[in-house]
Amino acid sequence: MARALRRRKLVMAYVIASTCIGVKDGACQEACPVECIYEGGRMMYIQPDECIDCGLCLSVCPVDAIYAQDELPEGERGFERANAEFFGSMVTGWGSPGGADAAHVSALDHPVVLMCGGGRRSSPRNCDRNRIG
Repeated sequence: MARALRRRKLVMAYVIASTCIGVKDGACQEACPVECIYEGGRMMYIQPDECIDCGLCLSVCPVDAIYAQDELPEGERGFERANAEFFGSMVTGWGSPGGADAAHVSALDHPVVLMCGGGRRSSPRNCDRNRIG
């Protein structure tokens, strides 16, 4: 899956980026009407095939970690792949589970999260943009 994602442009309505790392507030997950936001070890992830582009998650995130794909800062571009690849064999292998539930909570994260700081007291500058972009 990772190789296929590199060859084609990802189409995602929204992307959860580095400021979610270490926060995982959950307001976005509660607001999502189709339950396409899943919990990883240190951050939340949007399943791009399940998202209906309603924007409710964007409006409730207390740390402004969610961006429309076309508004994602250049230094956060690695999180497009992190959100999509979280569901592939590289991380969880869930594919498109059809809605967040207790069976789809993971202690795992995409490798890009391991390279970043994040959370309320840090900034995306803690990410090595040369390695995640």
